[in-house]
Amino acid sequence: MASSARKLQSGIQVVLAIIIAGLSYVLYISIVEPYAKVIHAREVTEFTRARMDLVRSAMISYEKRNGRFVTSLDSLVLWLRTDEYMIAKADSIFGQTVQLDSLPYSPRTGKPFELEVNDTSSVKIYELRDPDSRDKIGALVGDLTLLNAANWE
Repeated sequence: MASSARKLQSGIQVVLAIIIAGLSYVLYISIVEPYAKVIHAREVTEFTRARMDLVRSAMISYEKRNGRFVTSLDSLVLWLRTDEYMIAKADSIFGQTVQLDSLPYSPRTGKPFELEVNDTSSVKIYELRDPDSRDKIGALVGDLTLLNAANWE
């Protein structure tokens, strides 16, 4: 009788150990997965902002060479592909090799960045926005301090 009670007790302990291990795994996953999503979201945000910085650098170069802002991101990419100075100096201007085809698109969803230019007033201004977040560079108000400023800097 004592032997069967010990077997029952040992069986219950094994079942409880399995339940504890399973619940420990569920607890671990419930902590790690949300944190991994937060880390991924931060990485995508940093990558998107870096891409917007590249667009800003290209727009500044365009404005310096042509005396006005580009009116569309497609025109900017075309200019980057055809302007001899930009072809020669692209790596030093951007600080890295740039994939021109993906330059005007947000890494979050692949939607194109939104560009709005106001060159009708005495102050030439633009606003570059990420369609998937509140990130933007520049502003459409006549404040020159916001001309090339990003809202996250």
